[in-house]
Amino acid sequence: MIAKPLHLAAGVLAPLCIASFFVATVAAELFGTPQTIATVKALIVTPGLWILLPAMAVLGASGFALGGSRHGRLVEAKRRRMPIVAANGLLVLLPCAIVLARWAAAGRFDAVFYAVQALELAAGATNLALMFASLRDGLQLAGRRRPAVAAGAR
Repeated sequence: MIAKPLHLAAGVLAPLCIASFFVATVAAELFGTPQTIATVKALIVTPGLWILLPAMAVLGASGFALGGSRHGRLVEAKRRRMPIVAANGLLVLLPCAIVLARWAAAGRFDAVFYAVQALELAAGATNLALMFASLRDGLQLAGRRRPAVAAGAR
C-alpha cells in the first residue's frame, strides 16, 4: 500500500519544516541582523512553503486513506487534531509567513511585526505539539510504540 510510505515521509517532513521555520526565526531574531531576519522570512515562504504545503496535503490525504473505516480512541484523536492543524496552518501560519516576509523585506520591524511574529510562533508551536501527538498515536496504532501507562495504574 503506497499510503503508508507517503504518510511516513510526509509525517517526518511536515513537522521538520515547521520546526526548522521556528528555530530559524528565533535564531535570526536573537543573533541576526535585520537582513538575516528578512532572508529567513523570505526562505520560509520560498522554498519553505512550497515544501511544507504539499507535505501537509500528502499527510492529510494519506492519513485519511490509512484511517479509512477504522475507529477507536487513537484514530478519533488523530481525526480531531488534523482539522485544527490544517485551519491553523491555512488561516494563521500561511498569512503570517507571507506578511512577515513582505514586511521584513521592506525593513518594517515595528511592534505590529513582532506581534504577528509572536502569533506565528505560537501557532507553529501549537501545530508542532498537535502533530507530535498524532505521530505518537500513529506509532502506537502501527505497533511501533507501547501504550503509555497511566500514572495511577503503576
